[in-house]
Amino acid sequence: MQQSSSAGNLADTLRRDLRHYSEGEKLPSNRALMERYQVSPVTVSRAIAVLVAEGAVTSRPGAGVFRVVPHAGPEPSGDVSWQEVALSAGSGSGSDSGPAAGSPRGPDASGLLATLATPPLDVIDLNGGYLHPSLQPERALAGALARAGRRPGTWDRPPVEGIADLRAWFARDIAGADGALAGADVLITAGGQSALTTALRSLTAPGAAVLVESPTYPGTLAVARAAGLRPVPVPVDADGVRTDLLEEAIHATRARVFVCQPLFQNPTGTTLSPERRLEVLRIARAAGAFVVEDDFARRLAHAGSSPLPQPLAAQDPDGVVVHIRSLTKATSPNLRVGALTARGPAMERLRASQVVDSFFVPRPLQETALELVGSPAWRSHLRALADTLRSRRDAMVTALRQELPDLLGERIPQGGYHLWLRLPAGADERALAATALRAGVAVTPGRPYFAAEPPAPYLRLSYISAANTDQLREGIRQLRRTIAEVCH
Repeated sequence: MQQSSSAGNLADTLRRDLRHYSEGEKLPSNRALMERYQVSPVTVSRAIAVLVAEGAVTSRPGAGVFRVVPHAGPEPSGDVSWQEVALSAGSGSGSDSGPAAGSPRGPDASGLLATLATPPLDVIDLNGGYLHPSLQPERALAGALARAGRRPGTWDRPPVEGIADLRAWFARDIAGADGALAGADVLITAGGQSALTTALRSLTAPGAAVLVESPTYPGTLAVARAAGLRPVPVPVDADGVRTDLLEEAIHATRARVFVCQPLFQNPTGTTLSPERRLEVLRIARAAGAFVVEDDFARRLAHAGSSPLPQPLAAQDPDGVVVHIRSLTKATSPNLRVGALTARGPAMERLRASQVVDSFFVPRPLQETALELVGSPAWRSHLRALADTLRSRRDAMVTALRQELPDLLGERIPQGGYHLWLRLPAGADERALAATALRAGVAVTPGRPYFAAEPPAPYLRLSYISAANTDQLREGIRQLRRTIAEVCH
């Protein structure tokens, strides 16, 4: 059993047992709980932490853990219905107020929340976008955190752009040791999503069009709409974005920003072909537009894959490309450290925007990241991760060929963590996902990945959040039964 599920099961057991304890009564010691339930010290600590967070128990250092009886607070009072008017005021007045006229001012996070949702322990997770805890380099992260904590100055305020050594590491990681990027071209961010938000809010004005791949990562659409931008889709095929349609879209909309994922695109898994890479840069340069390159999957290449193409940023001497790179996907959802690169006045705009939003990324987190990427454990983890990703992809592909062969595309991605399935015409992907969840499998419907009406129903399946390959195979078998139930 995995550590996280063991802690959850133990928390459930202790929660039931608390009914037999009086208020203030002491629970058995950690050692006694370890022996009684045959679990590790870490499992006991995590289970107790869950109950403390819920307010069911209190932990007193040196004394033990004691039951708490929550006191019922006063019944909620007051009338908050006035907020409907306040939150809607100015959303649309019937005049020409831009692309958001007549729509709520709040961002639509539904696509993001669906992929961030944590399914119950008895559900096979084919939905998540982060490594299962068993795949995360927990020991290496713990060591890096401990070493960072001992560094002089770790708790001092960092430079707003990020600590110099980490900026220099990202510059080398993105463009190579002899590349065109320098540490001064790098801004440290709180992960890739924060970098994307900063880029789109900084590089164009509210009301403008921003070009996006179709389909694309739902977080891109959410950020664009929250910034008052109008996402315009440009279709993707097996070789990446259609550059003929990209050029037409730039001329038609006069957009000055194009957001793309040239490597192992989410959700299709495609990699931009060499010819189209050059075309993207040529088109953007001729139009005076920025290319925001979201390089989220650079560290998720599978063992045995073809050599990876350089980032677009490494081929760009003129500041056309604004590059995003993050450590989060290959490590832990909690190591939210990334980089945003730009040259020229754009960097000052990005820097100012981030300062206004969040001041800076906490220095202890930056120091931890620097300790991690400089350790031998980092290279060992990446090698092991590449092997694991390939074996998990192969297990899912094999299961799909056995159970649902008509849904699998011809090209299998050599990197990333997901597969993109086209469902039979007329299939209700949302109903299918809901039925699959009730049957014990979490999958992602395709609709949130499209800025406009999708050409067909789709599902995205992730293979990094399930516990093991057995779960992947069982999840596909259950998905076949669900599709047979819903689509026939």
